[in-house]
Amino acid sequence: MDRRILVTASLFGAIAVMLGAFGAHGLKNVLDAGSIEIWTKGVEYQFYHTFALLFLAQFKGREAAQGKFVNLAYVFFTFGILLFSGSLYLLATRSVTNIGFVNYIGPVTPIGGLLLILGWLSLLLAALKSK
Repeated sequence: MDRRILVTASLFGAIAVMLGAFGAHGLKNVLDAGSIEIWTKGVEYQFYHTFALLFLAQFKGREAAQGKFVNLAYVFFTFGILLFSGSLYLLATRSVTNIGFVNYIGPVTPIGGLLLILGWLSLLLAALKSK
């Protein structure tokens, strides 16, 4: 197992549980239904890609070409989670945080989504390189 990927997945998983609980209990009386939906989508995608990282951690003793794509998938999934889910959390809470630069955060979400897609494509290439 790849320890670095497993540690990252474990942290993202624990944070997703905390943020999910916070959204369900701490934000339900503070945010409108649309904002709660955005928050929930961020948690949902963080969980999906945490599971992808857990799967990725199982690649052990990989060949050089396959390892390159596993590492790329790790980087894409990690930054994809941070940008995609992170921007959704900020967008969902903009009414209570009063973050002034929230208009600049919106375009970050699709970049994060693109990174998540690239992570899946890198995983595909790693599988194709497998013997």
